[in-house]
Formats: sequence, C-alpha cells, structure tokens
Amino acid sequence: MSTKFVYSFDEGNKDMRGLLGGKGANLAEMTNIGLPVPQGFTITTEACNDYYENDLKIRQEVIDQVEDKLAQLEREQGKKLGSDNNPLLVSVRSGAVFSMPGMMDTILNLGLNDTSVKGLIDSTKNERFSYDSYRRFIQMFSDVAMEVPKYKFENVLDKMKEAKGYSSDLDLTTDDLKVIVEEFKKIYKDEIGEDFPQDPKKQLMLAIEAVFRSWNNPRAIVYRKLNDIPGNLGTAVNIQSMVFGNMGMSSGTGVAFTRNPSTGENRLFGEYLINAQGEDVVAGIRTPQSIDTLKEEMPEMYDQFVNITQKLEAHYKDMQDIEFTIENGKLYILQTRNGKRTAKAAINVVVDLVNAGTIDKEEAIMRIEPNQLDQLLHPTFDPKALKSAELLAKGLPASPGAATGKVYFHADDAVLHAKEGEKVLLVRQETSPEDIEGMVSAEGILTARGGMTSHAAVVARGMGKCCVAGCGELRVDEAAREIRCGDRIIKEGQYLSIDGSSGCVYLGSVEMTSVELVGNFEVFMNWVDEIRDMMVRTNADNPRDAKKAIEFGAEGIGLCRTEHMFFEEDRIPAVREMIIAENVEDRVKALDKLLPFQREDFHGIFKAMDGKPCNIRLLDPPLHEFLPHDDASIEELAKQMGIRPSDLKKRVVDLDEFNPMLGHRGCRLAVTYPEICIMQARAIAQGAVLATKDGHKVTPEIMVPLVGHVNELKMLRPLIEEAVNEEFEKAGVKVDYTVGTMIEIPRACVTADEIAEVADFFSFGTNDLTQMGFGYSRDDAGKFLGEYVDKGILEKDPFQVLEQKGIGRLVQMAAELGRGVKPNLKLGICGEHGGEPSSVEFCYNTGLNYVSCSPFRVPIARLAAAQATVKKRKGDSHRDK
Repeated sequence: MSTKFVYSFDEGNKDMRGLLGGKGANLAEMTNIGLPVPQGFTITTEACNDYYENDLKIRQEVIDQVEDKLAQLEREQGKKLGSDNNPLLVSVRSGAVFSMPGMMDTILNLGLNDTSVKGLIDSTKNERFSYDSYRRFIQMFSDVAMEVPKYKFENVLDKMKEAKGYSSDLDLTTDDLKVIVEEFKKIYKDEIGEDFPQDPKKQLMLAIEAVFRSWNNPRAIVYRKLNDIPGNLGTAVNIQSMVFGNMGMSSGTGVAFTRNPSTGENRLFGEYLINAQGEDVVAGIRTPQSIDTLKEEMPEMYDQFVNITQKLEAHYKDMQDIEFTIENGKLYILQTRNGKRTAKAAINVVVDLVNAGTIDKEEAIMRIEPNQLDQLLHPTFDPKALKSAELLAKGLPASPGAATGKVYFHADDAVLHAKEGEKVLLVRQETSPEDIEGMVSAEGILTARGGMTSHAAVVARGMGKCCVAGCGELRVDEAAREIRCGDRIIKEGQYLSIDGSSGCVYLGSVEMTSVELVGNFEVFMNWVDEIRDMMVRTNADNPRDAKKAIEFGAEGIGLCRTEHMFFEEDRIPAVREMIIAENVEDRVKALDKLLPFQREDFHGIFKAMDGKPCNIRLLDPPLHEFLPHDDASIEELAKQMGIRPSDLKKRVVDLDEFNPMLGHRGCRLAVTYPEICIMQARAIAQGAVLATKDGHKVTPEIMVPLVGHVNELKMLRPLIEEAVNEEFEKAGVKVDYTVGTMIEIPRACVTADEIAEVADFFSFGTNDLTQMGFGYSRDDAGKFLGEYVDKGILEKDPFQVLEQKGIGRLVQMAAELGRGVKPNLKLGICGEHGGEPSSVEFCYNTGLNYVSCSPFRVPIARLAAAQATVKKRKGDSHRDK
C-alpha cells in the first residue's frame, strides 16, 4: 500500500501535528469546527524527510498526490490554476511540528503569469490589485524559490517611488505596476538565465521544494538549536487557496493574540492593515493600526473576529496567535497557533485558565518551559533601550541576567571602586579563585576565554551574577587595562553592558528593568511544589546565598564549596601560611587561625538553613590556586609574610602540576595533609554546636570529594568522625550527621558498591564526571565543542546538558550498585546539570532523592522536577514545546 503524503484540510485534525505540522493540523481542526478557512491541502513532514533522503528530489508519488489534491481544490473552488478566466491562486507555506515563527519560507499569489493576471482582472474588475499581486509574486518566488536577492527588487520599487515622488507602495498606479512587473521579470532572467516560469505547476513544484529546503536554512537551524527542536522532524507544506486583503478599502489583513503576549492580560491584542497582504504587516513596510480601531472601521468584521478568537481559545484551551484576512467584507482565518509569550505572560495565562476551570494544575505546569523562568529571576535590559544599543561582541551566555558598569580588569580594583559606589564590570581573560572578591563586588563578569562551565560561569551562576564568558572577539589586555575589539579600544573606567542570557556585549550603559516574584508567580510555584516529589537543593557557599536560595524555594544545600570561604581578605594569609608550612606543626598552627573563620561560616549557614540538610564538601582545589604565580606578586606576598621571595617561589614551583585537574586535589589533599580535613571537620562540628544552642535544628552532611578508590574513604571517614564526635562530646551536644562522597570519577561509578559500604550518601559531581568521562578539559573544550555540536558529532554541549548515553549510564550504574548494597542510600546531583531541565528529568527517572543547583536556578529545577513527576504518572517521556 502506497504512503499517503498529501491530506486535504478536511481529512486531518489537531492531533496530527507530527504528520501535518502545527499549521496544517490547526487548519484541519479549524475546518472541522466550521470556521471560515480558505481551503487547501497539506504535504506531510514525511514527504519533506523523503525529499532529503531522496537526494533533494521530490519523488513522483508525491507529485502525483499533489496533482490529485490540486484538481480536487480546483473543482471545489470552481477555479483553475493559470486560467485566463477566474484563475485559482494559492499560497505555499511551511508548517513545522513546533512553531518556528518567521524562520522558514512562504510564497503568496502562486499561479499568476502573463495570462492568469488578465483572468484575475476579469474576475475581480480590479486591474491595479491584479498587477500588484503579480509583482509581489514575482518578487517572493524569485527570492524564496530561486534565491535572487530581495534588494534587487526593492531597488526598483524605491527608484520608482522616488522618481514619482510617492511616499508609499499604495501610491503606485496600475501603469507603474505594469512597468515594475516587466522590470522584475528582467531581473529574474538576468539572474537565473531563463524567463520567469509561466507554467503554474512548475511554479508550484519549485515552491514546494523551496519550503522543504528552508527546513535547513541557517536561521531555522539556529532557531531549532535555541529552542531544543530536533532536526529530523521535517516541515509540512500547506497549499491554500488565496484570499486577498489588498483588494481595496473593504479588505485588509492582520495578526492578533487572544491575550497580551507581554503581560497575559485577557484582552485582544493585535494589529491590522487595510488594503494589504499579510507580509506587509510582518515586514513593517507600513505602520499597522491597533486591532481596537477595526471596531470603528468595520464593526461587523470586528464582532465576528472577536467571536472566532474566543471560540478558538476555548477550543484549544490556550492563548492563540491568529492570522486573518478580510476580502471585500468577508472574514477568513488563515492560521491559529498557541501564541509565543513572555514568562510573565505565560504564568499569568495559565493561572487565569486554571482559575476559570479551563485546565487543571498539572496541565498548567506542563505548559511553562522551565528555562522561561530565567526571564523572571534576573534583571534584564529594557527592550526599548536595546533598540538603540550598539552591539560590540558576542560570547557565551554563561549566567543569565543583565548588567551595566564601568570596566575594571583586576579584582582589587573592582572591589575598591564598588566600595566607592560605582557599578562595576569585572573583565578578565578568565577568572580564577583569587578573583572571588572582585566577582562578589561586580555587577557582572565578562571573560575572553572559558566555556559554560569555566570558573567564571560556575561561580557567577552560584552567585546569581550575570556573566558572559568565552567572548573571543575581545582582546583583553589586563596589563594595559584595555579591551580591543576590531578597531575599537575600551579603556578602564568606560561603560559596557552585558546580557548573560544572550551573550551580547553592548557599548555604553543600557537601561535595565526587573520583575517582581509575587502574585501569580507565587501561586504557580505553589502548584509546582504540590505536584513534584523530588527535592531541590541549592549550591551555596555562604549564608547570603543560602538565604537567597530559600527565598527561591530551596530545601537544603546540596553543595557548599568550602574553598570559596578561604579567599576572604581576612583569611587568605592563614591559608597561605598553611600552604608554605614545612612541617605538620606549622601547618596546624596556620589551620588553627582558620578554624574560627570556618566555624562562623558554618554557624551562619546552619542558622540560615534552619534544619534543612547541608551538604558540605571538604577542600577540593589544588593548593597552588591559593598562591600567586607571577614574580612581582610572589615578591610582594613574600614581603607581607616575612619570608624570602626565593623560598616562596620554590614552594610555588613545587606545587605546580602539569594537569592540576587530575592532580593533588580533593581527597588526595586530605590523605597527604589529614590535618586540613580534621580542621574542617572540627569547624563543621563547632558551627553545628553553636547553631544547635541557638535553637536551630542542624543536619550536616560531610562530603569527601574526588574519591576514586574505597580505601581513600576508608582512611578519611574515621578521621572525620573522631574529630566531629570529640567536638560534640566536649560541648555535650548530640547532632545527627552523615559522611559521604562526591561521585565524580568514572572508577567510582564502576566500584560504587564498594564505596557504598563506607558512604552514607553519594552526590554526583557531573561537571568532573563529564570531564573525565569524555576526556574533555572543561576549561578548554569551548574551543571545539561548538564545532562538535554544529557538525552533529554531539547533540548538545555535555557540560550544559547531561549526556545520558555515556555519562548518564555511569550515574545509573553507580546508583544501582550503591543501592544494591544500601537500599536507602541517599543520592543527589550537585553539578551544573542540577538546574538544567532535561538533566533534572533524567535524575528523577534514575531515582535520585534531590538535585542541587545555583540559587537562581532553583525555581527552574523545581518546575522541571514537577514536570518529570507528571510525565512519569502519565507514562509520557515527551511533550509538546
């Protein structure tokens, strides 16, 4: 039995979007419910995929089915394509499965030629309209189907209007349009080498091919990547009989939303033009009028349109984006789809629909894309201000939000000027842990190097700071204190503005706007929490971040990176003393100076979390990160510490490693310097004692990082327990605590059953697990990962989205092995993937107890966890976008 590649509108319905595309499915649905839809047929997405599989050729079987449906349409309309008497004209439009507004191609008025234009004049009694339609068709067909540059046609129009002193296309006379048609045909012949096609069936097949090709045009590919739309879906093609909004003052065309797409207000929002075709509204050739004024100009049309919009929203149970045309006083609906909207509008709409009883809470939760919430959680640039902003460069959108400030190139300068009340941007080649104070003081961070999981990106996300990383167009000269970008030089103290949601860097200061997280957002997030059954924790290194995360709904700390506490101005000297100590006694003396600071840190965090679990990771980075490396800084530090520069230089050289990410760090530090681990264990216990005496419940989870062999944990756990228990006994306080490990080395996943014998919990550090599993340095992979994704080697950047087949399998293996030994073993994830929606769903399906992410991603993770719960209940692993 042959495949059915072509469907009339009355043969489909809204549930066939996978085959008919969104537009085709909705045209079929509107036909079925009796709306005034110009008739036509849809060529399926399967035909598009077949075109690509068949060496970019439309097979004869598809052509035959198209001709059959065309003949049927001609019979129904009483018109014939290309006729010199009442000719049929059609539009040819793309229709992807998921809405991709403006990304693919459309051709209107197809079927016009030197003969049928005369037939159109006879049937409409409107010569000007007929030649206007013909010139539009030649231009669109040439541009879309044959790739003749659009500007060549625009130049002809502009010259004609200039010569005649016209201000608008509407001023062109019939004679003008006849001249333009001939000039357009000449452009076509000059560019293509043959006459403009007069055979309408040839026009049709070339147009269908053009729409198929547009599935893989550059802007469509970029849009699919940005919106997570698979590249193998293909597009449908909709062939629809034309109706004309440019037949005079009783005709028009427009686009309207059933609600305001910016705010969600339940009020018709849209624009229209009298005596125009659809592309005039979209292209901005003329200034459209508000849909409200249609009520005055055509009250009967307006009332009919409002009734249809209400019917469509009730039918689809969602805000609709509707295209319409009025032809000589008769209304036609050309398209409806779920309207694109801001996050604020999206939440207001679903809350309104739930309150009206139109949808339930589960449906409301499934309708909001988790990443949309980013718009609500961070300040953004005012869209009006962005229109006049000058784009300087573009990097990676490493941490969302927007920031404006004066450029400073060194952390100390950023701190100093921020204290003086300036808004500051910290600009570096790449940040290091030493820059932490400057990062705290800055409004945002901009780096020339580094990827989405570089130090700058990870720390900025944790702080909720805006960050643009890996902006390779910029030449950052920290010594000269300037940025070069092409011929431009930006000096220290000049203003830049950065958008961490898009990666854009703008010259000067761009005005900002922010959103309040109250009202319907709060209502919606309460529904999210009612439904989800996986915990969401936060990565927080200080009480300030912990409090912010609780405001965003965090249920504990999944990762407290104790090394970030070491860089504070009042404690870094003791850290450096400890590092350069030549014996255990001197090291312990330095650590004793650090202990009170750590104790206060943990005391503050335990108070902020007030009974919520706190996972505290013991010292992880290599010690060399706490020391300077250039001679001038070494000399200055040696002077401060009262030692010889040569001795400090020797220590720096001794600590230097070829590959520090795989070197002396994590639990390896604790094995070789157990006194560090013991000091931190004591500080945790003492902080817990203080918080308990303040009346707070305390739930510490002490995490040993980078364990690759069970014997590492077997050695360190007794040291930790001895130090903690001793402090509790001394204080006469009993606090329940657990000791576990971070699973971030492939060997740990493979031997997780052995490790589970000694560990109370696993926390998956998927940043390092991805790095070691793939063998990609996360700090350097930005140089090639973009190419890997573009060329289809990888579907996504694995540092942004957890790669499930390989790295995910390691996580699953570790979870199964661990729980095989301890059925109630607590499992969580604290890598960057803990706030990425598809990774959260994977963690839920793998049986993890919680995910942990930076404070500003907590609402995103909460929503993603709730959606995973709903999908599992419904047995649905996919959902509409």
